[in-house]
Amino acid sequence: MSYKLGYYPGCALEASARDYSLSLERVLKEIDVELVQIKNWHCCGASAAHSTNHKLGMALPYNNLALAQQQGLKELFAPCPFCSRMLITTNYELKNKASLPAEMKSATELDYQPDINIINSVEIFKRFWDRIQPKINKDRLKNLKVACYYGCLLVHPPKILNYDDPEQPVFMDEIVKNLGAQPVDWEFKIECCGGGFTVSNEEAVLELSNKILEDAKENGAQAIIAVCQMCQINLDMRQKEIENKYNVNYQMPIIYLPQLIGLAMGIDPKELGLNLHFVSTEKVTLLESEK
Repeated sequence: MSYKLGYYPGCALEASARDYSLSLERVLKEIDVELVQIKNWHCCGASAAHSTNHKLGMALPYNNLALAQQQGLKELFAPCPFCSRMLITTNYELKNKASLPAEMKSATELDYQPDINIINSVEIFKRFWDRIQPKINKDRLKNLKVACYYGCLLVHPPKILNYDDPEQPVFMDEIVKNLGAQPVDWEFKIECCGGGFTVSNEEAVLELSNKILEDAKENGAQAIIAVCQMCQINLDMRQKEIENKYNVNYQMPIIYLPQLIGLAMGIDPKELGLNLHFVSTEKVTLLESEK
């Protein structure tokens, strides 16, 4: 039976993270989950508004939530960790700051009762695991060792997000184990890659991302599994620059979690957008043919 789920794709999945979008849509289609986009959604302001104007930083996600509520949506999947954090934070502040609901209603001319449940990029696969599990062939990924990279946005701030262990998260590792792959024990699960500074402070991004790649490789990972498009872009698109700057050789595929799930289901890699990465993903996609 088809399950309809509210969907806030965010700006990046419509552009630079198209491979993320392709894999999500393909895997969810496979398990008969229909994504219902918010009509007339817009940027949540995550990359700029929240740091320059607090009221605007609240009004943008508030407006999206109000539009979703008008549409009758009770739960909302937001794959970008920054977007999901902004939506969850807005709900939290509306419930805990008495003056904020009236301010937001005045600014947006929309009414919103903060009761929409926000689902993040790992939780969605835990939610629908009963639909995923029968389609998985664990033998496809049994020889693959991966580093599960949560990034700094998925579990922080812990008081508001209240999701997984904020220092040693395990939910993605559990999913990866259930796919048949082997998550490695490593130190950089939640370390920042430089995030949105990829243009404004390239040196910081290269340094931080290099440390992540270095630790993953030292601990035996053949690929890094990501759920944040900013993290994936910094580690994938910048990897050649990192190798040149630090005189190293990683050739480390940076795979989105739904891409890994899709491979375990036997879905064609091109349908999952794995041909769109900068670093070749053949280390992962050719595993089955090497058995």
